[in-house]
Amino acid sequence: MPLPITLMHFWNAGALLAAVFALSFLITGRVRRYAQGRLLDVPNDRSSHQAPTPRGGGLAIVLAFALGLLVSSAAGWLSGQSLAFLTGGLMVAAVGFWDDHGHVPARWRMLAHVLAAVLAVYGMGGMAVLWVNGQTVALGWAGPVLAVVFIAWMLNLFNFMDGIDGIAAGEALSVAASAAGLSLWFQPDTRLWLAYALLAMAASGFLLWNWPPARIFMGDVGSGFLGFMLGVFALAGGAGGGLSLVVWLILTGVFVVDASFTLAIRMISGQRWYEAHRSHAYQKASRVLGGHKPVTLRVLLINGVWLLPLAALAAARPELELGVLLLAYLPLLILAACLGAGRAS
Repeated sequence: MPLPITLMHFWNAGALLAAVFALSFLITGRVRRYAQGRLLDVPNDRSSHQAPTPRGGGLAIVLAFALGLLVSSAAGWLSGQSLAFLTGGLMVAAVGFWDDHGHVPARWRMLAHVLAAVLAVYGMGGMAVLWVNGQTVALGWAGPVLAVVFIAWMLNLFNFMDGIDGIAAGEALSVAASAAGLSLWFQPDTRLWLAYALLAMAASGFLLWNWPPARIFMGDVGSGFLGFMLGVFALAGGAGGGLSLVVWLILTGVFVVDASFTLAIRMISGQRWYEAHRSHAYQKASRVLGGHKPVTLRVLLINGVWLLPLAALAAARPELELGVLLLAYLPLLILAACLGAGRAS
């Protein structure tokens, strides 16, 4: 059972969060120096950038967050379950960093992703039940399978969406910080808000380097790790004891809708959906608006002005959350369609 929250706990948590932010910022600088001669992302006809740029900076997010989580667990602020999640995340990050250095066959990447997801689902007790719309839904044998698929999708979703400066790190910061605030308001005794806040601070330290125009890219090491952790957080809440899965789906709405809608259109239209492309809504928007920064700023604005209030409503009124989810997604779907997401250009 978690200890009651006191002012001293907040001071200690604040110091730890500041340390994670600073550590992420400093490690990103070191990774950038390392990557300039080894991990340059050279533009091609599918790229959204124009100059060779170092990649792999997401390693800073991984290391800073991992250290923060270990300190929190050792201090008794978070449960040991967090370490099981971290183990899978580190597995994903290791494969991603290897892939940033050179191509890793898709089958081996997928195997590592599935194994990491299985480990996380096992740590959550198998996901046999899910808390949706204020009620417990029994999933039976399908629960673990669906949970693994969901984590793998979230992992790859972040990889798909990490295509312009600042967007993936900004999304991770926005979503994790929003989740921390909602969790602190609605469920302070669970202490899960601290885990979310640690991820937000790790992402923000890197974002200072990745803000348009980016001085370093996140790479697969960071995008895969962020997608994995957010997917795990969402399912852990959906299994009970935290923010529900629907609340997380609302907070990550921009990424979920863009990636899912784009993939669906590419498959329906007979395109080679598995190949790299530039037809995501955010990529089309960057060409319409003439740069990366206007798109990243608009994503953050949508998250703060539209999705966060709706997520708060869903957290306050769980019996309404599915309706709130549809309300949250409707304008995002319309926007993706208007931008021509998924259509060859």
